[in-house]
Amino acid sequence: MQLHPEETEAGPWRRVDDAELPALVAPLLSGGRGVLLVDGRSGSGKSTISARLADLLGGAVVHSDDLAWHHDAFAWDDLARDHVIEPWRRGESVDYRPPGWVVKGREGAVTVPADVCVLVLEGVGAGRAALATQADAVVWVQSDRAEARERGLRRDVELGRTPEEAERFWDEWMAAEEPFLAADRPWERADLVVRSSPDAWAPGCTTVALRRRGR
Repeated sequence: MQLHPEETEAGPWRRVDDAELPALVAPLLSGGRGVLLVDGRSGSGKSTISARLADLLGGAVVHSDDLAWHHDAFAWDDLARDHVIEPWRRGESVDYRPPGWVVKGREGAVTVPADVCVLVLEGVGAGRAALATQADAVVWVQSDRAEARERGLRRDVELGRTPEEAERFWDEWMAAEEPFLAADRPWERADLVVRSSPDAWAPGCTTVALRRRGR
């Protein structure tokens, strides 16, 4: 796996099925209920594993892209803490319209029912130091640089960008993402690392490395 120079490969890896995965994660939560942060580089598969975890654990997913929409690509942690995590911790339902939604007139809201067992917050920087103290566990999705880039470019073309526009957008985004992650190093806070590669994903199976880090 080709990683960025500051990141070391996790392990030992083990493949678990959808019955074993929640059994690994549940003990990391407080009585089976809690906040789970899913972080990883762009194109790593964060949304995929977040959806899987939420489905298996009876949770709901909040995407950082929604909080950051027309606001700030990385400085959204206060929005997550004050308007999503803390209200849900108090037993309240979340029904929040981020600043960009208000300014741009985007319909709807970021919602999380009060009665779900797990709040999954996913996105680049979800496992940052400022949020890890608010969470029960951090998941890092470890990905190969070339494979993540290929997935990201393919996704952007599917969303309507030309291949040239997708290349330019990716390079501009990486110019901000890479130094941010290199400075914060969220993988060092991970309780669970998910391997993202073609040979690691299979229907009903996930390849993981489990570890416990003090925060």
